[in-house]
Amino acid sequence: MCCKNYEFILFDLDGTLTDPFEGITNSVVYSLAYYGIKVENKEELKCFIGPPLYASYEKYYGFSKEKAIEAVEKYREYYKDKGIFENRLYDGTVELLIKLKEKGRKIILATSKPEFFALQILEHFNIRKYFDVVVGATMDGSLINKGDIIRVALEKIGSPVKEKSIMIGDKSHDIIGAKQNDIDSIGVLYGFGSREELCGASSNYIVEDFEEIEKILIEE
Repeated sequence: MCCKNYEFILFDLDGTLTDPFEGITNSVVYSLAYYGIKVENKEELKCFIGPPLYASYEKYYGFSKEKAIEAVEKYREYYKDKGIFENRLYDGTVELLIKLKEKGRKIILATSKPEFFALQILEHFNIRKYFDVVVGATMDGSLINKGDIIRVALEKIGSPVKEKSIMIGDKSHDIIGAKQNDIDSIGVLYGFGSREELCGASSNYIVEDFEEIEKILIEE
């Protein structure tokens, strides 16, 4: 893998910098219980990690748009106090962020998670200081599409040369959002997306771990 000297590094949050499996799935279980739906195996709820929640309730449980909006509100009842902290940093996250800052890179968070929650998570893990810009979804759903979130993030950092920008994420919507903004992407396999999914979305790079990300981003 050769380094293209990317200067603006956009990161997804869930499944890329943190492992939120416990908190997100517990929140989904809580919300579904409101509708009398019992989940036997939380592994089945991995599909909720990454994409906008509204879409996941509609896609996987056949909820109407109105019912999905209500379900997200139930989800947040659990998530805002408990689920948000049932989370952990992946090994290597802090070390990579430090190295990128030392190299003078601009670090940007572009997440489908509501920005309000994303900021709390960054502060909780003491990594907010590494990010030059943080953009997440709005609580009312007016900004939710990953491509739009990436576009807003790039605008906030000063609309950099697209050849100098790259998006890192674990799901196809991260890769598709990058393509919609004409920037390169790295798909990570340690998160919740599969190689097949990331290849299908035409990720520029697919990596196994943080060491491989570093090889792409940091020129020795």
